[in-house]
Order: sequence, then C-alpha cells, then structure tokens
Amino acid sequence: MDKKQARLRRARKTRAKIAELKVVRLCVHRSNSHIYAQIIDGAGAKVLAAASTVEEGVRKQAPSGGNVKAATLVGKLIAERAKAAGVETVAFDRSGLMYHGRVKALAEAAREGGLKF
Repeated sequence: MDKKQARLRRARKTRAKIAELKVVRLCVHRSNSHIYAQIIDGAGAKVLAAASTVEEGVRKQAPSGGNVKAATLVGKLIAERAKAAGVETVAFDRSGLMYHGRVKALAEAAREGGLKF
C-alpha cells in the first residue's frame, strides 16, 4: 500500500462514520499549491459553502496558496460563509491527511471564526 492508498483508506473510514451520523461536514482538500474547503450537507448531496486559495480575494491577501497563512485565510472565510448559510456545527473531514500544518491552520481559523467541531 502506497501513501495515497493509505490516505484514501483513512478518508473512507472517516467519511463512512460521518455519513452514518448524517451531520454536516467541513471537507478539506490540499494540493501542493492550493487548499480548498467545502461545507457539505448531511446527505452528502449539496455543497452549502466553499472557499479556496484560488479565489481572487484570497489571492490578493496571500499570493502563494500553498502556505499556512493562506490556509488560515481560507479557514476564516469558510467559517463566515458557513454562518451565512446557517451552519454552526460541523464534522471535520480532513480527507485522511495529517492534522498538521495547513490542515491544522485551516481548522483552527474556522474554530476562531465560530464553527464548532
């Protein structure tokens, strides 16, 4: 099993548990140059809010999307958009990634923004 398959196995286990509970989830995707966050409803069918480093407003504040500063901006932005959509409590789906670095920065910024998980 290589690194990618191990990460996907961890992600599958987490998503199965979240789907069983039918709760809204904060899903994070990380690439080398960007980070993306989505709030997905309990059924898993609809995206309620989204934010990423690809957006123009975030790019102006953090030209490099692949660092902790950019992840913090995305975390604050997703928290604002989730609140606007009426979501306050979510389950954190880190897609099998380690809770470290950019993923951790996004999660902590979302918590500071008012999301509970």
